[in-house]
Amino acid sequence: MKKTLLRTITLSVFSCLIFLTNAYSQDDELIAAAPFSGDDVQPNYHYEYIPDFTYDQIDKRIKAMKTDMPFELNDRIFSFIQYFTVRNRDYTKMVLARKDLFFPLFDATMRKHDMPEEIKYLSIIESGLDPQIRSRVGAMGLWQFMPATGRMYGMDVNPYVDDRMDPEMSTDAAAKYLKSLYRMFGDWEVAMAAYNCGPGNVRKAIRRSGGKKTFWEIYNYLPRETRGYVPQFQAMLYILNHLEEHNFHLEEPTYSPAYEKIRFDRVMTLDKLAELTNLCIPDLEKLNPSIKTRQIPEANRSMAIRIPKSKALFVKENLAWISDSLGNAPLDLAAGDKLIVQSVESIAEEIQRNGITYRVRSGDVLGTIASRHGVTVSQIRAWNGISGNLIRVGQTLTLYTSSGSNSGGIAQARTNSNGQRTYTVQPGDSLWIISKRHANLTVEQLKRLNNLNSNNIKPGQKLIIG
Repeated sequence: MKKTLLRTITLSVFSCLIFLTNAYSQDDELIAAAPFSGDDVQPNYHYEYIPDFTYDQIDKRIKAMKTDMPFELNDRIFSFIQYFTVRNRDYTKMVLARKDLFFPLFDATMRKHDMPEEIKYLSIIESGLDPQIRSRVGAMGLWQFMPATGRMYGMDVNPYVDDRMDPEMSTDAAAKYLKSLYRMFGDWEVAMAAYNCGPGNVRKAIRRSGGKKTFWEIYNYLPRETRGYVPQFQAMLYILNHLEEHNFHLEEPTYSPAYEKIRFDRVMTLDKLAELTNLCIPDLEKLNPSIKTRQIPEANRSMAIRIPKSKALFVKENLAWISDSLGNAPLDLAAGDKLIVQSVESIAEEIQRNGITYRVRSGDVLGTIASRHGVTVSQIRAWNGISGNLIRVGQTLTLYTSSGSNSGGIAQARTNSNGQRTYTVQPGDSLWIISKRHANLTVEQLKRLNNLNSNNIKPGQKLIIG
């Protein structure tokens, strides 16, 4: 009789009691089981309308919900619903503001693995939907993987890249892990408990319960944190499906920006990529949270980078020179090596700045002019819009010699004993830069002429250019 009466007390009276007694007592087990500390999100006691609700009202709403997994209200779940809708509304608001960043990805992944879509709410309990959050024991990301478990599911963990913070990779790994736990125990609630405390602890709880198989049957034999873990998940499942009933309204939702994945196959930094493509560093960091120090080391050079969709077409159309300009050789980032890259604008300015004018004299032909200035006939044609070999005395030709002297740049081109034109690579050069300094020569042609399997070159190296 008393229990029924307490369940029907209105929330307004309940809220006042909590406010008055908060300084003197707390539900210690409730707080201890929560996945965050009081310092993370403090309860907000400024005036805000909190609709009344009773146990029976919540029970009726839950029974009307259509879910792919069993969900029945009990006192433990009800206490967490009260906690997240009254005492810690700020935490729920924070989660609400983030959910549209990740829920579409979660839904697609759960459907892909033929799992209940409700499983997505588990990430709220794990991380509060923060892809870069770290637990006190070293678990990381939306789904809080430990390093060993992350590597087991193909996620790289090193000082520069931590795939546990990659929303797509970690969500796919979490789905695979949870599905394997479901196959192990045959119950989604028990699988979630095992995700929290490990399958060994769940097996121990099953043995101690006398062979029971459901979460609530083994509840008293599970670790204390896990006893609150599944009820918190169920509380969030209810709340985020009944936001209006509890006066939760998101005025400015945050959506995940559209992007495309592009592979550069380069040791690189996000700073240089931003410089070459006019992208914003914050946008790149937000789209690529697994890149910890804005650096891509040799071990991760093949990883795909997320590029804002608005810039993706430009990057793909110019991928050859962008990729080539990102770096010429593997760097030792740990030793402090830095990428030194010339932007497109600086190359254009350099070429324009170092152009010279040559007036054709009697007896001149394109071949002798080209040989005298260390360039090729095809370059002279391209620079001056000449289609054939005909030139006339007194005609003015524009020639580009990089530094304006015979000490560097294009002037480093020589003819070897086999009649081949060669070029000595200068500091800061890349295949793209060299190709632009020698008209009608492409990066692919340079690679074929020199039997290069990659775009890596180094100062002092001699390249055949014609």
